[in-house]
This record gives sequence, structure tokens and C-alpha cells, in this order.
Amino acid sequence: MESLYLIGFVIIIVSVLLIDLLFVGRDSHVLSLKEAFLWTSLWISLALSFYFFILYFGDRLHSIDSLNKLLEVSKKYSPELAISHLDFSSAIGLYLSDLAMKYLTGYVLEYTLSIDNVFVIMMILSTLCVPIENYKKVLFWGILGAIVMRFLFIFIGSALIQRFDWILLLFGVFLLYSGVKMFLERNKEETIVIENHFLVRNLSKYFRVHQSFEKDKFFCRNDRGIWITPLFIVLVLVEFTDLIFAFDSIPAIFSVSKDPYIVFFSNVFAIIGLRSLFFLFIRVVDYFHYLKVGVSFLLAYVGLKLLLHDYLDDIGFKTSYSLIIILATLSISVLASVIFPKQQKKTTSCEICEYPPEK
Repeated sequence: MESLYLIGFVIIIVSVLLIDLLFVGRDSHVLSLKEAFLWTSLWISLALSFYFFILYFGDRLHSIDSLNKLLEVSKKYSPELAISHLDFSSAIGLYLSDLAMKYLTGYVLEYTLSIDNVFVIMMILSTLCVPIENYKKVLFWGILGAIVMRFLFIFIGSALIQRFDWILLLFGVFLLYSGVKMFLERNKEETIVIENHFLVRNLSKYFRVHQSFEKDKFFCRNDRGIWITPLFIVLVLVEFTDLIFAFDSIPAIFSVSKDPYIVFFSNVFAIIGLRSLFFLFIRVVDYFHYLKVGVSFLLAYVGLKLLLHDYLDDIGFKTSYSLIIILATLSISVLASVIFPKQQKKTTSCEICEYPPEK
């Protein structure tokens, strides 16, 4: 039963993405600010509506049909819940409420952390001067690849945590280090030298790399055989970028919940909203320059939360507190960016912030 819910969820998500690619985005047009806002709103609405699914049907994820089963699942994934003295009806209500709150908190956390991922993807597309009309296709396949990688990372990570609880402490140290490092390097101008990137060097050893873009194709053929195009190089770099960011985001979400289903659902909804967020963000990125400070603070926060998770469980630290801290951090970052705007700099002809004017 548990696997059926997971399979059904994945099928629905992939179907929506395919509809977006094959019908909505079949002409590879550039998303306007209005379209990006509407798609972002749609994905956020779907993610928020899933909160109610968890709230009313979350017990079915682990086939909970008795108090003993509930206590078994709760001890495994939510040991901080005090439900052993309650009757089944009261206990399941408290469990579902906590589960839904963890999903919502995890989703908001992952969506916020994905902002830094957007920064790096913007840099990759800018460095390689990818035609704007090809962004949607690259991000689509990048998202599908990210879903597969997150699935593997999450369920393997969950199994390891259940076996070796001290892994949470390693996650905490790593996230705390990442947060401090990001804050100290927040103003550093990042660049990518494509030809020196080890992925590009290795691909060039084993494959013929075409020198120019071939519309939106990842591969092309001529009388000398099959070649990979620069767009395929971009896709590989985007996938590799998400792999690197998974090392931050996966440990971070485990600070909210150890339930692999909640971790996976919150991750997937954050990832599928990444593409529309990207198109929305590249038009307003210069206005919210303090977001990176907020993301670095959240990484440090979840790192400390993992390091102190036993103590926080003992004092009854609620998931809703984390949600408030995350939303407050995001709001303060945006507000500070508006009150203290960044001085505009002159851009080059290859930067992706140069969009055709809105019609």
C-alpha cells in the first residue's frame, strides 16, 4: 500500500511535467513574467493543497490501522510525539497534524534553499550563452533527473539514519559549515570556466562535442557520426549542480522530519517549482540581493537543529517554530532587499538577465 501511494504520486507529477513540456511549452517560447508568475502560483498551490492530503490521509502512507502500528511508526519517525497515553482517535489526530506541519515546513525550507540553486543555474546558462528559448527544455530534463536523484538520496539516507543515528550529527556539522561559508562568500563573484570543468573535460574524451547549438537538440548527426551538442553539456552541468545542492538540501530536510515519504514529497514539490521560479527569479534577481544571506542563515540554523536534535526533542521544540523561523527569515531577506536596494551594474550581451521587452 505504501509503495502504491508513492508510485501514484510520481506518476501524477511526471504527467503534469509532460503536459507542460509537450503542450504548454511545445513551441519553446520564452516564459513571460506573467506566465512565470502563474506557473509559480500553480505549483505553490498544488504543494499547499497536498498539505491537506497529508492532514487527512497521511496515516495511509504507512498503513496505520491500529494504535500499536501508530506507536511503532511514531517511535521510528516522530519519537518526540507523546501519544502513548492517548486513545487511537486522539493519537492519530495529533500524529496527522504533526505530519502535515512537517511536510509544510519541509516544503518551505526546500523551496527557500532552492534559491541558491537558481543562482548557480543562472550562472551556467549565462556562461554558455544558452539561447533563452532553450531554457525550458534544459530545466525540464534537469528536474526529471533531480527527482530520480533525490528519490535515491532520500530513501538511502533514511535507511542509514535509522541504522546510524550519529549521521545526523555529521549532517549538522556539514550544514553549519555550509551556512557560514555561504555567508562569508556572499559577495564573491562566482565564475565557471566551462572548458576547465572536469565534467566537460571527461565528456570531451569519450564523445564528439559539437561546437555550436543545434536548436534545442541534445545530440546531432552528420557523416562522421553522432555528436553531443553544447546544450547537452549544459544539461549535464545542471544535473551535477543539483547533485551538489542535494548534499545541502537532503540533510536540511532531515532536520524537520525523518519520515522518507514526507522528505520526498516536500523535496519533489520544491523541485518541480524550480523551473517556473527560475523564470520568475531571473527578472527580479537584482531586487532581492539579501536572499543569499537568508539562505546562509537557514543552513546554519538547520545545522544547529540537527546537532541539538536530542535536546530540542526533550524540551518539546515544535515543528511550527521552525516554520515561523523559515518564513520570518525569507520575509526579512526580501524586505531588507527592498529597503536597501543594490546598485545596478552594467551587464554584458551574454547575460541571461537581458530579456526581450514584455509585450
